[in-house]
Amino acid sequence: MATTAKTKARKATERASRSGPTSAPKAPPQNAIALLEADHREVEGYFEAFEAATGDAEKKALAGKTCLSLKVHTQIEEELFYSAARETTGDADLLDEAIVEHTGAKTLIAQIEAMAPGQPLYDARVRVLAEQVRHHVEEEETELFPEVRDTKLNLDAIGAKLAARKAELMLLFAPASIAP
Repeated sequence: MATTAKTKARKATERASRSGPTSAPKAPPQNAIALLEADHREVEGYFEAFEAATGDAEKKALAGKTCLSLKVHTQIEEELFYSAARETTGDADLLDEAIVEHTGAKTLIAQIEAMAPGQPLYDARVRVLAEQVRHHVEEEETELFPEVRDTKLNLDAIGAKLAARKAELMLLFAPASIAP
């Protein structure tokens, strides 16, 4: 029987509650922007590795990691970061554009996930996704993040929320074969 997203989330919560004091120590709080920038670097690394990959299995694994990371990243930004940024910066135009860029990325991600390496346009879709993500990252890091830094937004508190939600979504979205 297939494992549903709801079942994955329930099992992850059960595992977390059982882990108790023997679980790994928690990482120190991370500033929201630092967390998002770390995600950007991770995905950039996946794209670079994809370009260097030669085998279909390696390309599929890298595309899978990329798509998973981007799905989680876009969701935590949209759920938590963008709303806080919109309130504190008032820059609706920049945030609206970011959401539209996310929509484009999600469309390509769905197409890539429905394909296999070697199929027509597979590599091209991954490359176009990389180009779109690089553009999006540049705008966030040169325009949005500096605006947010200039506000009184508690980036550590938002960072803690982002990290917690990211952990939940990684378990929820991860294929059953790699879920802990």
